[in-house]
Amino acid sequence: MTAAEPTGEPRYLDPALPVAERAVDLLGRMTLAEKAGQMFQTMVEVGPGGTLADEPSDHGMPGTSDLVLDRHLTHLNVLAAPPTAREFAAWHNRLQRLAVGTRLGIPVTVASDPRHSFTDNPGAALLSGPFSQWPETLGLAATRDERLVEEHGEAARQEYLAVGIRTALHPQVDLVTEPRWARGGGTFGEDADLTGRLGAAYVRGLQGGGDVARAGGLDGAFGPDSVSTMTKHFPGGGPQLDGEDPHFAYGREQVYPGGEFDLHLAPFKALLAAGTRQMMPYYGMPVGLRADLGVGLEDVEQVGFGFNRGVLTRLLREHLGFDGIICTDWGLVTDVEMFGLPFPARAWGVEHLSPLERVAKILDAGADQLGGEACPEHVIELVRSGRVPEARVDASVRRLLAEKFELGLFDGRRYVDEDAAAVVVGRADLVAAGRRAQSRSVTVLRNAGAGAGDVGAVGDDARGGAAGAARLPLATGLRLYAEGVPDGEIAGFRRVSSLAEADVALLRLEAPYEERGPGFESFFHAGSLEFAEDVVAHVAEVTAQVPTVVDVHHDRPAVLTPLLPHADTLVVTFGVGTPALLDALTGAVPPEGRLPFDLPRSASAVEASRSDVPFDTADPLFGFGDGESLPVGDDAAA
Repeated sequence: MTAAEPTGEPRYLDPALPVAERAVDLLGRMTLAEKAGQMFQTMVEVGPGGTLADEPSDHGMPGTSDLVLDRHLTHLNVLAAPPTAREFAAWHNRLQRLAVGTRLGIPVTVASDPRHSFTDNPGAALLSGPFSQWPETLGLAATRDERLVEEHGEAARQEYLAVGIRTALHPQVDLVTEPRWARGGGTFGEDADLTGRLGAAYVRGLQGGGDVARAGGLDGAFGPDSVSTMTKHFPGGGPQLDGEDPHFAYGREQVYPGGEFDLHLAPFKALLAAGTRQMMPYYGMPVGLRADLGVGLEDVEQVGFGFNRGVLTRLLREHLGFDGIICTDWGLVTDVEMFGLPFPARAWGVEHLSPLERVAKILDAGADQLGGEACPEHVIELVRSGRVPEARVDASVRRLLAEKFELGLFDGRRYVDEDAAAVVVGRADLVAAGRRAQSRSVTVLRNAGAGAGDVGAVGDDARGGAAGAARLPLATGLRLYAEGVPDGEIAGFRRVSSLAEADVALLRLEAPYEERGPGFESFFHAGSLEFAEDVVAHVAEVTAQVPTVVDVHHDRPAVLTPLLPHADTLVVTFGVGTPALLDALTGAVPPEGRLPFDLPRSASAVEASRSDVPFDTADPLFGFGDGESLPVGDDAAA
């Protein structure tokens, strides 16, 4: 008998009891409808001023009260942040007050895509808003610094906890073996070993399980001070046919012409060893794949991984021993509208099945939760019709409830301190750490004045010393002409409006892509990696008049070949604001970046490479690990 029983309190509310016992007690009190609601996680918006968004959104998302009160959902994926952390925290507390008023008072677990960098794509990552801003994970990979990655995770952990985000829908440990793939920007690059090491550090940071957390006073155990990580996209996205994205029907095929399925699986094994709590399978549909799912080579069913029993149950659960939560990628069941346009369910290989049949196949595959869906009525119907045993539902709900108990959501962590959130989120030391990490990630591929050994050398050797002003580190106080730089972001230089006035120019470019869309599709950078002729001509025009630093932001490995005859100094970045870039270019924070993937020499080299094989483009222009350090001492002034 527990102390809670004489007061009439249910056993699941007694924090002294073991988590497993509390979860079983709560599960035994739940109706089928309440259980079914746990098995869905969908998107939710924050209303004005941190209010609950109770009206259906322009994107077709139901109102919050409908989701929590009527559909019994207690896992919600929050989209764009409100302007301030206080509003975010207030929204979270309103959400939990809504949930505590339900029959069993099950708290909501709030999840988020990455929101600490520069990407703004509602299907992948969100702008940092009030949070500290760090380089993209490609930029973290460019530093090769596991401690820095853990520190990034620690910063995200503190800021997430402050506003009530308890599940990170990241990290993404896919491999960029197909350079055209639109999701490469959220990875750690092309190398499986580096991805595994840095991904594990990321998990330790967010879950509070590493040296950084211990130095801050935590015990390293998963618990109320942790953010649960959902690693994606099992068993490895990246080898997409022609690099197309499987959010869309034309990108559904995932291919392995080089037979490298196990290589793509390797980083996930590293993160399982690091203790990641949850796993998200990819949309991709394997085509012609033979793989070892635990008992030797066999043909893998040609259906999306979220529907694939061989991959989820036999490989992930049984062979790899994962007993955590499996949540599908978003939108495998229901056809919807996004931005006013039809957006079919990503039911690749099972398009012929009804929504009810798709849910049945997902459950049979071994998933615990359906991401981006809010249709618990299908689970209810499957159980009542006898097609799915209620015991199968119970197994998944028990896992989902246990995670809530582990995170302290039923106890002292249901609500957050709104005043504290306003202090922690965007705290000066976290912002400074993020900016410094950005600077460190800058990757110098050519420094003006390089000798004849440089690829396509221009610089002083080609221009009789004229490029010297573009040599790094840049001297402060120069008259700087800049493109791709917002007003007010040039410190330490005198910004001028014409090339004729300038001592040096800075051109900030985006890696090329083909325009897709309209609507949701337009957020995904896909297709050709070659710069348009007019862009190359403009770079040539500028560099002919003034020494120039060319920076190319890489969310995919661009073909830089046509820029080489023109760029005096060439750097690449992976989520770096202009102030942090200038810190790197002046040497205030020396750039340390090394390429996290090969940069192809041509589009034809990409087309001839095998989608699943790393470092397979012939004669890359720059290779994995390339990058220069800035000269110091007398060399810096040469």
